[in-house]
Amino acid sequence: MRRTRTLTVLLALAAGLLAGPPTALAAEPAPRAALAADSYTWQNARIDGGGFVPGIVFNRTEKDLVYARTDIGGAYRWQESSHTWTPLLDHVGWDDWGHTGVVSVASDSVDPDRVYAAVGTYTNDWDPTNGAVLRSGDRGATWRKTDLPFKLGGNMPGRGMGERLAVDPHDNDVLYLGAPSGHGLWRSTDAGVTWSEVTAFPNPGNYAQDPGDTSGYASDNQGVTWVTFDESTGSAGTATKTVYVGVADKENAVYRSTDAGATWERLAGQPTGYLAHKGVLDAENGYLYLAYSDTGGPYDGGKGRLYRYATATGAWTDISPVAEADTYFGFSGLTVDRQHPGTVMATAYSSWWPDTQIFRSTDSGGTWTQAWSYTSYPDRENRYTMDVSSSPWLTWGANPAPPEQTPKLGWMTEALEIDPFDSDRMMYGTGATIYGTENLTNWDSGSKFAIEPMVRGLEETAVNDLVSPPSGAPLLSALGDVGGFRHTSLTEVPSMMYTSPNFTTTTSLDFAEENPDVVVRSGNLDAGPHIAFSTDNGANWFGGTDPSGVSGGGTVAAGADGSRFVWSPQGTGVQYTTGFGTAWQASAGIPAGAIVESDRVDPATFYGFKSGTFYVSTDGGATFTASAATGLPAGDSVRFKALPGGEGDVWLAGGAADGPYGLWHSTDGGETFAKLPGVDAADTVGFGKAAPDASYQTLFTSAEIGGVRGIFRSTDEGATWTRVNDDAHQWGWTGAAITGDPRVYGRVYVATNGRGVVYGDTAGGDGGTDPGPGPDPTPTGACEVEYTVTNQWSGGFQADVRLTNTGTSAWNGWSLDWTFPGDQRVTQMWNAEHTRTGTTVTAKNVDWNAGVAPGASVSFGFTGSWSGTNAEPSSFALGDRVCGRT
Repeated sequence: MRRTRTLTVLLALAAGLLAGPPTALAAEPAPRAALAADSYTWQNARIDGGGFVPGIVFNRTEKDLVYARTDIGGAYRWQESSHTWTPLLDHVGWDDWGHTGVVSVASDSVDPDRVYAAVGTYTNDWDPTNGAVLRSGDRGATWRKTDLPFKLGGNMPGRGMGERLAVDPHDNDVLYLGAPSGHGLWRSTDAGVTWSEVTAFPNPGNYAQDPGDTSGYASDNQGVTWVTFDESTGSAGTATKTVYVGVADKENAVYRSTDAGATWERLAGQPTGYLAHKGVLDAENGYLYLAYSDTGGPYDGGKGRLYRYATATGAWTDISPVAEADTYFGFSGLTVDRQHPGTVMATAYSSWWPDTQIFRSTDSGGTWTQAWSYTSYPDRENRYTMDVSSSPWLTWGANPAPPEQTPKLGWMTEALEIDPFDSDRMMYGTGATIYGTENLTNWDSGSKFAIEPMVRGLEETAVNDLVSPPSGAPLLSALGDVGGFRHTSLTEVPSMMYTSPNFTTTTSLDFAEENPDVVVRSGNLDAGPHIAFSTDNGANWFGGTDPSGVSGGGTVAAGADGSRFVWSPQGTGVQYTTGFGTAWQASAGIPAGAIVESDRVDPATFYGFKSGTFYVSTDGGATFTASAATGLPAGDSVRFKALPGGEGDVWLAGGAADGPYGLWHSTDGGETFAKLPGVDAADTVGFGKAAPDASYQTLFTSAEIGGVRGIFRSTDEGATWTRVNDDAHQWGWTGAAITGDPRVYGRVYVATNGRGVVYGDTAGGDGGTDPGPGPDPTPTGACEVEYTVTNQWSGGFQADVRLTNTGTSAWNGWSLDWTFPGDQRVTQMWNAEHTRTGTTVTAKNVDWNAGVAPGASVSFGFTGSWSGTNAEPSSFALGDRVCGRT
């Protein structure tokens, strides 16, 4: 559910997310940490969904080409062969984290290889960067970016309206973009490379959800909200003449141009008092359908109407399926069956209780049927069946009384689309998943159509905390909106989120290091306790008792033996208890709002941090004393953890660009800290299993080291570092949490703000040591290459190459040659530089992945063009040495 989505951002703000690039931390240059690179494979710990999907876009000329957009978690492309979604924006990096919010997606019907995404998360100062339009000529495998002179709001009110971005179906170099915040309508005439405002467009909108909101979030003008072309008014190669545009203005919601955007007029006779969430054109019958609500959504909306506009005569017809007096919701999720254009569907997107509603008409809105109806209240009859066995947590573990049911048909259902090539397939987005059916026309025959999740591969949770205990489940997560999960298998969807109680958002999570069956979590809940305990490793839970004044989850820590807990909730000061939270007492000597953690050896020792001061308790949290440590970050953008098995061994990460920023280490229980040299900035720290040749546990951090932002690993207490992600796997902001796995060397779990829990496994296991200087940049010794075509389409393909050092000496630079057997050409390469001589391609290391230790691997990828056949190269060589193939 997306009612608490903004919390993640506020947490991010408190963590220094918006501080910008770090500055130098000392007058004298600090020595650089030695930096190497390792090749990792990345995937999600499966949850399947978990967030709001406000847009689904089918290409109109190519079957099975489908895109989905999320509010903070990027965009995805559908893979028909596997019925899964492929993420397309994982390359978005730390500095541009806001570009993981997707305002709109447009798929080109003239050239289906082209796709566009308008990106940006917030229009207020929560997001430090302006919005951008991304363009791709290979279906999202790679992108180019045009920055805009204003912000876009993928997670702002009104984000379910749209689509704001549209490609002219006749002249596909022409695109329109509806902007928020009073910036009007924008147009590109060169396929998205450059943009300019359509100055002739008369209305930038005036509706804001809450004009009095001083944060700028709910008070922003929602602007120009959708663009629809009338394809019957143009021909191939010339701009479409008639264009309709929706505006967030209750009195002037729809405009039209009949001269390809040169002039515009308000549609005469249009209804007033509502916002037009969607405008969908049936050009065959000459109808523009409009879904109206009294607010911008996606949460709110109390009244709504559906209208049909006859494009030839200008006649307006109210085709609403229920009387206005009977609505308690707005309409959205509007779609037309392109195989049978008289068939129209729409959703009651803001009907939270007892369920959302879906309406269907087969006579252009003359009459309607609905997905469910009452027989004798509160009993209801459904036209559909639902099978959520692939994502069983969608029942929420609930047992509601009629007329509510579980699983629900949905909520926040602003995206609903019938496949333009298949009248039986429909997909719709909710606040938690994508549902779909492949026998929709059963609706019309009187039999039931089957709904199930169509969301695998789309991971959209915001992650607040992660732990990996030494026994039991390998991963426990604290998530926004859906609470969190206990993963006994990383490749399977857990049966249920945490229940008893169900926190809307879990803010903190911990386990007893010496007794991992004891787990504690804190979080937010509208009514009920804000803390819960488990004695079976998180499989089952029971609620604790809140001390007076608690308003939010805050942070929580479990003593090493599980006998006591320290909690720093929102709304009151730090508290401690013995047992399971039935009697809390106020801790002395530590300020409210402090971050708390436990020593992982001594059950009586707890730690805290607030505003640059580190605190220590040796009596189970009853009293804390400020340590003498100085030079720590002055703000509260800090995460710290104590090392398992190392009493008094504490690592602290955090800071901001205008002060101390980096990674600190204490071996005396926080009395003193030493700042690690060469770590420019660090935001998280975690521990994993020690390398085979190491005695100290592996460190992991999301940091900037050696001038490079990434996910890093050290096996020698931070003396040297290995970057384990690459430029194609960055996931925006990764500053909330990180942890290694105490049972699997090299495995790391990374918290993202909208792409779920990603985890990586090493292929090389080099231990993260610096390979040191080498006399020859061309490696000698054995090598091995794995070449994989990961995606292929008409005229283009994408490939990944993994190069492994199978010799006994480290490489300090590498250059890999191969010859394509056909006319393939590399068009773009990442994580390596490339040149071409005739049919021979040379891929050479970049600075950060030059060093490859014995047994380690390095990976790079590229997109290319081809015709005829796309056969793989037969051999690869490093200098005069031919590499083996895997």
